[in-house]
Amino acid sequence: MCGIVGIAGSHEDKESILRDSCRKIAYRGPDSQGVWLSPEGHIGFGHVRLAIQDLSEQGHQPMPSADQRFMMVFNGEIYNHPELRAQLEQNGQAPAWRGHSDTETLLACFCAWGIEHTLKTAIGMFAIAVWDRQEKKLILARDRFGEKPLYYGFTGQGLVFASELKAMMDVPGFEKKLNRDAVTLLLRHNYIPAPYSIFKNTYKLPPGTWLSLSEADWQNRRQVEPQVYWSAYETARQQPKVHYKSDDAAIDALASVLSTAIKSQLISDVGLGAFLSGGTDSSLIVALMQQQSTQPVKTFSIGFHEKKYNEAEYAKSIAEHLGTDHTELYVSANDGLALVHSLPAMYDEPFADSSQIPMALVTQMAAQSVTVALSGDAGDELFGGYSRYQRAGSWWERREKTLPFVRSLLAGAAGKLAPGFSGNKKDKLQKLNEVLRAADAVDFYRQFVSYWKDPSSVVLGAREPASAFSLSPVGSFLETMMIIDTVSYLPDDILVKVDRAAMACSLETRVPLLDPRMFEFAWGLEDKYRVRDGQNKWLLKQLLYRMVPRTLLERPKKGFSVPMGEWLRGPLKDWADSLLDPSRLCKQGLLDAGQVQERWQQHQAQQFDWSPHLWGVLMLQAWMDHYDVQG
Repeated sequence: MCGIVGIAGSHEDKESILRDSCRKIAYRGPDSQGVWLSPEGHIGFGHVRLAIQDLSEQGHQPMPSADQRFMMVFNGEIYNHPELRAQLEQNGQAPAWRGHSDTETLLACFCAWGIEHTLKTAIGMFAIAVWDRQEKKLILARDRFGEKPLYYGFTGQGLVFASELKAMMDVPGFEKKLNRDAVTLLLRHNYIPAPYSIFKNTYKLPPGTWLSLSEADWQNRRQVEPQVYWSAYETARQQPKVHYKSDDAAIDALASVLSTAIKSQLISDVGLGAFLSGGTDSSLIVALMQQQSTQPVKTFSIGFHEKKYNEAEYAKSIAEHLGTDHTELYVSANDGLALVHSLPAMYDEPFADSSQIPMALVTQMAAQSVTVALSGDAGDELFGGYSRYQRAGSWWERREKTLPFVRSLLAGAAGKLAPGFSGNKKDKLQKLNEVLRAADAVDFYRQFVSYWKDPSSVVLGAREPASAFSLSPVGSFLETMMIIDTVSYLPDDILVKVDRAAMACSLETRVPLLDPRMFEFAWGLEDKYRVRDGQNKWLLKQLLYRMVPRTLLERPKKGFSVPMGEWLRGPLKDWADSLLDPSRLCKQGLLDAGQVQERWQQHQAQQFDWSPHLWGVLMLQAWMDHYDVQG
């Protein structure tokens, strides 16, 4: 795991710029740092290394290919690189290997098979930049699901790219001009989805794509469309359903594909462990890890003194049953609150999933013992696990049973009545109006998972751009929700949350459930293997029950959350008051101060818990202060 930076164009003193950018993200790679400049001087790469595979100098980056055609910087891990090496050797296409890093393997594959074929063949997580000396092209590429970040944007002198925005902000010519349209997406979702970023003329490379840029492209600030080498949406839409002879056959198939994915992700030359929350997904990953390990797996969980937020006791029981080397840390509200002021720097771009706080705490604890940690993320998206799927599904089922003309009448009535109520009644009437007026399942789900329902009315002078919610429905309503989350919420919220928190303390995280073979398996399932008899993630749980007693698992899920609503009325009130001050917002000219203040006052009066909506505004304001960005 590492951090990468690069510039292309007429910038002066590129080496100094690159070294300064590397210093800003040095925590992503504290083991070594490297800079390379092309002989012509118009392109340069920087790299900070967290050594995981091949700890020797043979793994140092930037790294050239054996034939000197390609120069590359690479952030991530290629889990099947031993198999790729073997294939190259079998075909007589392997160079004289210098070491055993996956970076060297990728370069050899580029030489033998080309960029696109290599990307389609590689299984892993990555953000890659390659200079092709022969074609005079700069190639940027990102992994299938967006586990590793990659930003790129234009300056007055050319192009700049990096793992994080902070490495780009001080490059001469970089414009820190706020993208108001992207702020509307932040208020709707509490994250900014790719390809947008918080700045104009700066973008996130979408997952599963690669970008090829010529010198004329970056000189003329030409918008080149990323090429898709793999699409989660298209894979899900086209994946044929597999009919299993029995439930046991389906469970066996899951055990086989997930065990294979985990085995490939255990490759490491440094200490490795896993997060263990006590929930289905992390418990299953740890159980299968322990089956493949001759030593107790190191596991980590955090607990809260507030019982309604605490799952550490369950994680401990599961760890004891599996025989892991378990570490737990109980944290207080003060521990969480102490992190709040560091979040803008840690997350680099406005980001407002409040579970970022416990995530930062557990990664800090794990980093004291290991350099790599596996997580159970993506189980909800692949196996229908979110509780909101059941709530939204109930609303949608009732809507589909209602005749169109009745929908129109009911929607009109709900829309007129809603303003006269407050709290839960108002919320239910608004949801009724939304579900009845929705154009299709995706349109309804967009409103269902939104925070600010009409963010364009809150962000002054902005228009909300298109996002994944412009895609067409896929299969059942459950499958539609799952794939929309897979291409939006997963890469732009969940994986961002994990990457920034972990890399801030130089910890690599891996997600076995995002092995592409695992994804194809999950999308080959019928809905009955996802949800059955009111139980979500049914198939995952059946496999876990083979290794962990049901009594340790069957309990209400508490979630990885903090009491943000209470904090904003208590210890964070003064901090939030200053950031939401109407005079500040009016002077700034970015947000409608009246709407923000109305929700803030209602929250303080305990009329409604607006904390998720307010947290997005607060993280935006705190970020603007930290990076001195004007509205």
